[in-house]
Amino acid sequence: MKPVTQELLRQAAAAFDFGLPTGEAQRYGAGHINDTFAVWAADHSRRWILQRINTDTFTDPAGLMENVTGVTSYLRREILARGGDPDRETLNVVPTREGKPYYTDCEGGAWRAYLFVEGTVCLQKVENERDFYTAAETFGNFQNQLAGYPAATLHETIARFHDTPNRYANFEKALAADVMGRAREIGPEIAFIRAREADCHVLMDQLAAGVLPLRVTHNDTKLNNVLIDQATGKGICVIDLDTVMPGLSAYDFGDSIRFGANDCAEDEPDQSKVHFSLHLYEVFARGYLAAAGSAMTEAERRSLPWGAKLMTLECGIRFLTDYLEGDHYFKISRPAQNLDRARTQFTLVEGMEREFDAMTQLALEL
Repeated sequence: MKPVTQELLRQAAAAFDFGLPTGEAQRYGAGHINDTFAVWAADHSRRWILQRINTDTFTDPAGLMENVTGVTSYLRREILARGGDPDRETLNVVPTREGKPYYTDCEGGAWRAYLFVEGTVCLQKVENERDFYTAAETFGNFQNQLAGYPAATLHETIARFHDTPNRYANFEKALAADVMGRAREIGPEIAFIRAREADCHVLMDQLAAGVLPLRVTHNDTKLNNVLIDQATGKGICVIDLDTVMPGLSAYDFGDSIRFGANDCAEDEPDQSKVHFSLHLYEVFARGYLAAAGSAMTEAERRSLPWGAKLMTLECGIRFLTDYLEGDHYFKISRPAQNLDRARTQFTLVEGMEREFDAMTQLALEL
């Protein structure tokens, strides 16, 4: 996308029905996908979030915003019914002056605005077990509140995002093409993936068979997508809803375990330093199930360890596919970084496989 000019920013801010005269708009946050700004009221009495949606990544802004408005409206009703504060506990879309959920600028860029949730912090990384539990509890509550939402009505904002069999097929295509001549270097990694081809189908086969219900899934369950109340330390609001899509509860649970239940960097070159932590898995499972458990079936609970394993395996497959194709998707800062990333995911998968029975028992008992 082209850079945001001051004129584009001014026009975008003027397009929304903020209800008060507005003043300056300044860049806000640490996101890398969308362009995000904080817009202040002229009297500094309140502020809003203004974002230009990255339409290179999200090519259907109309469908995306239909998802966002549908989910946040539903959450608002649920929060009110439970005696909560919907202005703080979910994102609230500010309409344009024409009553639309987003604005299209003169260059075709798509913009949206939200109420700013004051008195909150957004942590960029897990510093302690409490942070991990907080994320688990908040994402579990998100799942619980949306249990009755008709997930099949949601648009896929990124097509086949967690279609693990398709990720495997793309890997095989990249391996056959071998455009960079790197296949000969990665024999053990190729064998590792191929030995688990059947595993790639487990969750999607259960969905197709009706064993697992289709759910509203966030698909980016990192700590920095949770707003934490400064006064209470509780997670109160899930943000960054661009990847909200129909999926499985195991996806959101599993992706959190993938990034949080380990003690290493994602691109750690020394695999002896990579360890899967059953204890951190239990911390997250305890928080997630405390909030979401009442809305989950026994089959879903059994699927959670599979979610952890397959989201990790899928991520490793994607890293290795990109390595084979020349590192065009995941940014790298050194040679073989994507190979190290893939190896780290595979080491975590091996750790999960060793603890799989214990992971399943915890998912059923907590």
